[in-house]
Amino acid sequence: MQNVEKMDIAGILKTSLCDYPGKVASVIFTNGCNFNCPYCHNHQLINHNKQNIINEKQIFSLLKKRKKHIKHVVISGGEPCINKDIVTFAQTIKGMGFNIKLDTNGSFPNVLKELIDNHLLDYVAMDIKAPITNRNTLSEITGITQNIDTLINNLNSSINILKNSSVNYEFRTTLIKEIHSHSDIVKMSLYGQNTYKLQQYNNQNVNDYKYAKYSAYSENEINTICKEIHNVFPLLNIKHQ
Repeated sequence: MQNVEKMDIAGILKTSLCDYPGKVASVIFTNGCNFNCPYCHNHQLINHNKQNIINEKQIFSLLKKRKKHIKHVVISGGEPCINKDIVTFAQTIKGMGFNIKLDTNGSFPNVLKELIDNHLLDYVAMDIKAPITNRNTLSEITGITQNIDTLINNLNSSINILKNSSVNYEFRTTLIKEIHSHSDIVKMSLYGQNTYKLQQYNNQNVNDYKYAKYSAYSENEINTICKEIHNVFPLLNIKHQ
């Protein structure tokens, strides 16, 4: 899992009310991802489309114009940490006075650590795709069939980096009824000691047609799962949407 050669930016959402918890933010979407999740709604960003790249200067110019109204920026994807220039990119945004949230799949712990060590991140949302000990499910959901042990080590490293940092963070899981059992979800909540977000599955516009047949947990079922988790981890902040 090597970093690509440049910072590829696919687009920007000028105003978002839901991507940075409790804040109004602009969201920058980067091209490229080392995962190939079958239910991904941003699957057009997985492969690098060289015709769909926005110049960094355009992004910085837009952020500068919106600075009076926007104080927070989300760097999302794709997987932002696949870009080797992510640190210098974040440094420029941070230098403009913005708070930064990173959305990541957690497979690049060294990049995550460098961003945190340089005080460039104010919030991190890391996806937990499946229990890390469940190799087959993890491989299916991420699309990674080779070097699965390396992936597991990297995910564990990123989890520990976040838990031992002073950065606000959340772990989050998109719940698929046919994939994640109740016990799986409780296991995944083990990784967090801060905030764990349960996201309802949406089977529209998925990356793999098979997943269009899969279903979401109902609101009542998610509430039951939240109670199960709280029985084990009463201090864990659980959110669901």
